Formats: sequence, structure tokens, C-alpha cells
Amino acid sequence: MKNPLANLMQQAQKMQENYQKAQEEIAAMEVNGEAGGGLVRVTMNGKREVLKLNLDDNLLKDDRDMLEDLIAAAVNDAVHKVSRLKQEKLSGLTAGFNLPPGVKLPF
Repeated sequence: MKNPLANLMQQAQKMQENYQKAQEEIAAMEVNGEAGGGLVRVTMNGKREVLKLNLDDNLLKDDRDMLEDLIAAAVNDAVHKVSRLKQEKLSGLTAGFNLPPGVKLPF
């Protein structure tokens, strides 16, 4: 019979390896956020770094306050998409790992 503690340690090490791999995959992902029906588009990586910002030419002629609001909304849209992707990707990592009731991992 295998030592239960050794088995638990093997599971934890495997989970840590999978977590690291998932983190690397997430960092390399790109998501697009948008606002104003696509008038403002933001491309962001999985580390929540803005890679590109696209503004419709018509916005440059309009109200500055509206433009600033749309940029903020597009960035927030991209941030929320990264969060959802990260949660989806990492949620399966603890499958099969029997954690005691009430124990939650940092992700």
C-alpha cells in the first residue's frame, strides 16, 4: 500500500506543474475588448497588458469625454475577458485532487 502522504505530495506536485503550464499559456493568450459597438477596440494579453488600441476615425472628431469613457470601457471589457479565460483554464486543475472541505486554493 502506498503512503497516503507521498500520494498527496505527488498530486500536489503534478497540480503545481499543471498550474505553471496553464499560467504560461494564459500569459501568451490575446483577447479583444471593445466599446461603442466596436468604435474602440483594445487587444490585451493574458497578463492584462494592453498591446494595441484602435480608435474609429469618427471618434477623434467627437467629444473627448466620450472617447475617454469608451477607451476605459474597452479596457475593462478586455480585463474581464482575461479574468474569465483564466478562471476557465485554471478551474480544472484541482479535478481529482481531494482537498479537505473548506480548503480553497488561491485561484
